[in-house]
Parts: sequence; structure tokens; C-alpha cells
Amino acid sequence: MSSAETAVSGETRIGAAFDAARSEGRAALMPYLMGGFPDEATATAVATAYADAGADLIELGVPFSDPLADGPVIHAAATRALAAGADLDAVLRTCAAVADRVPVVPMCYANMVLARGAERYARELSEAGAAGTIVPDLPHEEADAVSEALAGAGLALVPLVAPTTPAERRREICARAKGFVYVVSDTRTTGEREDVPARLRELVAAVREDAAVPAAVGFGIGTPEQAAAVGQMADGVIVGSRLVREVAEASGADSAAKAVREFLGETLAALKQ
Repeated sequence: MSSAETAVSGETRIGAAFDAARSEGRAALMPYLMGGFPDEATATAVATAYADAGADLIELGVPFSDPLADGPVIHAAATRALAAGADLDAVLRTCAAVADRVPVVPMCYANMVLARGAERYARELSEAGAAGTIVPDLPHEEADAVSEALAGAGLALVPLVAPTTPAERRREICARAKGFVYVVSDTRTTGEREDVPARLRELVAAVREDAAVPAAVGFGIGTPEQAAAVGQMADGVIVGSRLVREVAEASGADSAAKAVREFLGETLAALKQ
């Protein structure tokens, strides 16, 4: 099988994951983890636990020194991972460890992508078995080179839409979206919230109308009940800070894996109700 054929299956696998969840009458569950946190072995154990627990997709964070979209929990995890020596190569090894079981979508800031070069980045993602990538600080208007390199490898550049995205710009982003659209639930950084934003349903409905790919919601989902509420309006639910906090509070790799398995089990059960 050629690299292009292998990579094409990555984008296809994203769609298949959402389809499989839909066939069960629920939204897809996409847990996030910080690569290299608190070390590579633990991160890989957590990713394996996500797959064991039935995650439909995995968002795999690449630690960066200035993570503009991330709140204190994920920012602290990135800082600790970097201090432990984590880099993109280490994160992609974690990706490769589970990519044959579940579609993995690395989340990497633009500085790291551009420094590496779009073609090299796409090639390395493909070699690690990734299905696509999220580059949260890459403007829509400046994404062509990265998007084309990824598309050439059959990988999805997943775009983000926020509550503040103007309607016309949202339509442009959705028209070009690959894999799925990441719907940012509110304008703050990542983190657990007390409530689901009141206007989220309206935003998700608009994205689903504008895009030919699924809409998955992230930012602020920290309980199974919140996941279930969002799952009633969206095609996918992304849980990040809560799971990173579970890993941070665990006593080791086994403890971290157990904690995240239990949370995801409860969340999947809530999504199925």
C-alpha cells in the first residue's frame, strides 16, 4: 500500500468513527490528552486506556511553550511535558502506539508546524498513523500550504469555529472543512465549566448546516452530564481539561489509566442514554 493510500484512510477513518457512533444513536466521544505528560510512558498508557475505554477518536496535544488556546490545566501539563523532554517525535510515538485502534488527531500549534515545514509535518503524521491534525492558531486565510500538504497525504486539517466567528467566515471555513469541524463552545480558553453555554445549540446547528462533515464540540465539557447535553446537539464531544487533571492528580501510569477509563466509561454510558 502506498503512503498516499495509507493516508487517505486516515481521513476516511474519521468519518467512519462518527458514523459508527451515530449508528449507536449517540455522539462520538473524543478525549484529549497532552502528549509527553507527565512523561512519554504515562501518556502512551493514557492513550491506550482511551482506546480500551471505547473512545471513538483521540485528540493528542503537542506541548508548546505558548499555548494560546489552553487554560491553566492544559498549559501546566504542556510546561511539565516540555520540562521532561517531550517533543513532536515523542508525541508521534504515542500516536503510533494506538493509531491502528482509533483515529488520532494531533493538536499542534502553528509555530511548530511551520518550523518543520508543511510537507515534512504531513509526512511524519502519516508515518505515525495519524488521521488528521488541528492547528488552532493557523488563520483560515493562511492555511492553504498546510492544508494542501495534508490533503496530499490524505490527512484532514480540522478547522475551528468559535461563537465570535462571523457567519460569512463560518460558511467559508465549513465549506473547506475536512474530517470534522471543531466547534469552540465559548470564547475563553480550555477548562472545566459550570454550565453549557446557552447559545451553543444555535452555533452547532449553524455549523452542521454549513458543513458537509460532522461538528464536534470542545472547551468546557467536564462531566458525563455535560457531555450528554452537548451530545444531544452535536455529532461529537471533546473532553480535555477534566482528563488532563485526572492524569495530573494520579500517582502513576496505572492510576492515571484507571482514572481516565472510569471517567470515559461513565461518559459513554451518559451519551447512550
